[in-house]
Amino acid sequence: MAVPKRKMSRASTRMRRAQWKATPPTLVKTVEGGKITYSLPHRAKVVEDSTGTPLYMEYKGRKVADV
Repeated sequence: MAVPKRKMSRASTRMRRAQWKATPPTLVKTVEGGKITYSLPHRAKVVEDSTGTPLYMEYKGRKVADV
């Protein structure tokens, strides 16, 4: 593991940390039965029945896991 040779000053530490910025997640807009939903790309989604009970998870139209 790398170990710093000298102590990093408070100003340098804060300047380095200031470069990290939060980015909003990229959402994908889909229309299912006239209802617009937004989801994260490349993630399995939960399929629910008409009462809202989760049934299973699917990805690219295939069942991948039971809930």
